[in-house]
Parts: sequence; C-alpha cells; structure tokens
Amino acid sequence: MMDIKSYMTALGERAKQAGREMCRADAGIKNMALLKIAESLEKNRNKLVEENQKDLLAGQTNGLESALLDRLALKPSTIDSMIDGLKQIAALADPVGAISHLNYRPSGIQVGQMRVPLGVIGIIYESRPNVTVDAAALCLKSGNVCILRGGSEAIHSNQAIAKCISEGLSAAGLPPDAVQVIQTTDRAAVGELITMNQFVDVIVPRGGKGLIERISKESSIAVIKHLDGICHVYIDDHADSNKAVNIAFNAKTHRYGVCNAMETLLIAESRAAEILPPLAGQYVDKGVELRGCEKTRAIINGCGHASEEDWATEYLAPILSIKIVANIDAAIEHINTYSSSHTESIVTEDYTLARRFLREVDSSSVMVNASTRFADGFEYGLGAEIGISTDKLHARGPVGLEGLTTLKYIVLGDGQVR
Repeated sequence: MMDIKSYMTALGERAKQAGREMCRADAGIKNMALLKIAESLEKNRNKLVEENQKDLLAGQTNGLESALLDRLALKPSTIDSMIDGLKQIAALADPVGAISHLNYRPSGIQVGQMRVPLGVIGIIYESRPNVTVDAAALCLKSGNVCILRGGSEAIHSNQAIAKCISEGLSAAGLPPDAVQVIQTTDRAAVGELITMNQFVDVIVPRGGKGLIERISKESSIAVIKHLDGICHVYIDDHADSNKAVNIAFNAKTHRYGVCNAMETLLIAESRAAEILPPLAGQYVDKGVELRGCEKTRAIINGCGHASEEDWATEYLAPILSIKIVANIDAAIEHINTYSSSHTESIVTEDYTLARRFLREVDSSSVMVNASTRFADGFEYGLGAEIGISTDKLHARGPVGLEGLTTLKYIVLGDGQVR
C-alpha cells in the first residue's frame, strides 16, 4: 500500500527543485516546451484515446451521468483544442521579468517592481482531462511549477497526458518535474497537497461547489477560487429594448451549466410591462422555467413564485429568477446582497448611471450593455485561464498568465550607501 504522505512529500521536494531551474528559463525555452508538448499530443493521439476509453468504460460501469461522461471524453475535437490552446499560449507575451514603475529616488537609486512566478501551484480539478493541459501550459508559460490532481474518473487519461507533457518538457531541456500529475486516486493525497506549506505556494481548486468549499475550509495554503456564479443582468429605465432582450436572452440561454450564466434578471418597474412579455415568450420557447416576484407574476402568465432562496441560488440549469425593482438603487442593493461577486451587467443608454453601476457593484466583473457570458479569460484577451476568482486577493476575475505571477521590488544602485 502506498505511503501517501511520503509520496506527496517527494512530489513537493521535486517541485521545489524544479522551480529553481524554471527561474532560469527564458520565454523562448518555455515556448519551445509548449510546442513540443503539442507535438507529443499530436503524435500520441491514439494512445490518448485508448486510455480515455478505459475511463469512459469505468464511468459507464459506475453510473456516471451522461453530461459528466461527455466532459470526460477526449474527442478528436478536444485533442485539437488542447493542441491549439498550447500554441495560443506560446504566442502570448511572457509576463515574467517585466519591470514597471522604475523611478529614481533622491539617493540616486532606482526602485521598481519585477513580475515573477508565484512558485509551486497545486491545482485540484474534476472530470475534464483537457484541464490537465490547460493548467500545465499556463503554469509553464508563467514560470511556475505545478502539481496537478485530476479526478479519479479521469486517472488513465490524465496519466497519458502527463507523459506527453513530460516528453515535451524534456525535449525543450526543462525539468520534467515542472509539471507533476498525482498518480494515486486516494483522496488523502488532496489532504496532503493542501497542507504542504513548505513546498506549495498557492492552491487552485476547479470543480463543483462541494470540492471548492472543502478545499477552502481545509487548506492551510492560500487558495484562488470562486464558489458560486450568481450573476445578474439589470435592465434600466433608460435601456434600449432590443439590446435588453438580446442580452438577457443570451446571458441565460447561451449555456446553462456555466458560472457566467445569468441566474437573476432585474428590471426597472417602468420597463417591465414592455420588455418582460416578449422576453418571457423567448424563454418559454427555449424551455426555461421562470420564477418571479409578485409584480413579475402579474405580468408573465404561468410564472412561478421566486422565494428568498431563489435570489441566492446558482441554478446551472434552465431556470431563471426575475425581480422588478424600483430603480438602479434597488438593483444595486439587490445585487450586493445576493450576488456571489462573479459578474453583473447593466443595460442602459444613460452612461451616468452606467458609471454608477460600475463603481458601486462589488463584483469581479461589471459590464455595461454586454452579456455576462463574456466573463471569460479568452474573451478578455488573456488567452486561456486557470479559473475565475471572486476573491479580492491575490487575483480577481479571470486568472490568466499575469494572475499566476506576483511582484517583487528591485533596486538598482551604483554604490550608494545610506
């Protein structure tokens, strides 16, 4: 039987050592490694599919839901996306080593800040084996070392991908231990990973609310996370009706099971009778269940009752809660009370009110006249993302390359003494 503590300690020691070597890697070497990993994935397509089939068969035997089986599958298009993602990240600017705010002081020294890797990042995730490549690529490009713990349902797929990553790192002359995928499905490995302060600098959980709550509660290491995506769209008194309908419909129905989907629609009382009936018709045609306040139910036939619990619920399903509010003040109050601080949007042609909304809504992404579905690292121009953080420290919003780095002060002198 594997001694989990000893196994994880050995992983941590190797990761720390690899981190020292990664500090010497320039952008060209890191980009070469990313492209070599892409080549290895291409070369080993058949092996990846073969190992993935073992996971899919086990998932079917264990009664895994069809949606989870779909996320688990390494389709040709999925492998294509992994390869394309590696090439895209290789093409991004390297944030490491960038110097900013360099100024002369009266003493003659120059003081500035340099962007540097966070160090060793532990990433814990579920189901989708493509996350293994995404996480490894982002950590590698940002100069970090990572220890990855995928879900037990994807163990064969993740190990096959890990071999491709190791092969690519070696081909570029970088330490294979810069990316380590935990080889055991024992849950005790997670408990060890999130308490290895001597080796790990940051933990990033990606998965369901239960996983993230557990990691946040038990980790003795800083965690970059978000628990819920309770996102809002507020249709203001001064909204363009066509924009309002299109944005509200897209924000809810583009995809249901994602954290940036709208869960609550707020609408100014002066516009409700005009906008809600046609919008509700579109929702009903799409199969969305509507739950509303009393004023909403008086306007929309067949609308269900929205309880206090609904305002604080992330449905991740074709269900929408709707509330008619007096004005922007009531909308902001509702959002700041019930939001999970993920993403909120206002639809308005009054840019004075729009600026108020941007200032006063306390979420990681706040939008004007745009669907909440744009809250995404790729859409923000960050390339791939490691996740979305609703915390205020260290990163907030989509976490891309820069979010996986930190700053240190640098001082340039010419013999000055104090």
